[in-house]
Amino acid sequence: MSYRGGSTSIDATTVTGTPSLLRAINERTVLECVRRIGPISRAQLARETALSKPTVSQALAGLQEAGLVREAGRSKGGKGPTAILYQLNPRAGWVVGIDVGRNWVRAAIADVTGAFVARRDERAKVRSAETLISQIGEIAHGLASDAGIKWRQVTVAAVGSPGVVHPGREEVELAHSLPGWGRQGLVELVHRELGTNTIFENDVNLAAIGERWHGLGRDVDEFVYLHIGTGVGLGIVVHGELYRGAGGAAGEVGYLPLWGTDVRSPESRKRGALDRAASAGGVVEAAKRAGMTGPLTGERVFAAAAKGDRVAKKVVAQEADRIAMTIAAVAAVLDPALVILGGGIGANAEVLLDPVRERVRALSPFRPAIEASELREEATLYGSVSMALQAAHAQLFDRSATA
Repeated sequence: MSYRGGSTSIDATTVTGTPSLLRAINERTVLECVRRIGPISRAQLARETALSKPTVSQALAGLQEAGLVREAGRSKGGKGPTAILYQLNPRAGWVVGIDVGRNWVRAAIADVTGAFVARRDERAKVRSAETLISQIGEIAHGLASDAGIKWRQVTVAAVGSPGVVHPGREEVELAHSLPGWGRQGLVELVHRELGTNTIFENDVNLAAIGERWHGLGRDVDEFVYLHIGTGVGLGIVVHGELYRGAGGAAGEVGYLPLWGTDVRSPESRKRGALDRAASAGGVVEAAKRAGMTGPLTGERVFAAAAKGDRVAKKVVAQEADRIAMTIAAVAAVLDPALVILGGGIGANAEVLLDPVRERVRALSPFRPAIEASELREEATLYGSVSMALQAAHAQLFDRSATA
């Protein structure tokens, strides 16, 4: 038995056993290698998997017949004849990722290679859980139509939303920004509405996965994603994998007690002291107390600070202090190499990034890199598609074993 690239390969030329079992194992090994590296040639597949060239050829023939792998042209350059390249068949499966927030529902459909085929963004209908679930279903089924496929061809849908998703329990807790979202049986209702294999995950956790897939966390094994927007949360990546904690609540930093706030008040216990103070609503309340007038949003306060408004700059400085204290606490516990700031407040690099870095240096001996998310509001959507793809790829391996 040999190990190469994280996969196990068993060559039927050297190991005795049931031929159908050996064929299935080798096809799965080749499929994983094609998924990870493709487009890839037979010779390179043999090198990467430690399988013999005849075994690779046999596995590729089976995968092509099952519709999981296809030819992707020929190699270019170099001496000698060109080689046929192989890649996953994009039409071997489809996934949908959905980001459900207080203000927006963002969704995308992707083929099994991860290429986005269609997407929709709609204002969230948050009057009740029922209206929001119905909207999720309409958007998801509409995406399949946009992509020119039948909904039954979608093998996995991943849904990200605020709240704690407890492992092993089909419940979402502490989703205060979405009316009725913590009701009993909510996850089952969404399953029923979508009618396919459905994964539920915390939106900030998915944002961290999105950063790991296509953002600043691509080459970083230990990092955190600090979301500051409608709420405050932390996505934690350890050894390259999402860390959820014993009850799915890892990263609920909105509940950290914050110096200078009434941490014992019922509202702080319900929503969290840091969440109340540092979220967009907390920024607006601080701006009002400081004397700013007119219709206020977090975005307007930051825009005013960028233009030099003295009062707004003071409010933003207070927000930088809160973010820095949060990062200092997180750094002392997790020691991440990188902190990615996201969310409507967190991604305001122009006025927040330098003050936050300065305050962290003053507060803590630990020095994680601190950057603003490049994916911005897209991070959770990318993460939901990535999580759906992981599940879809596992299904492909099952299909290769039974084809």
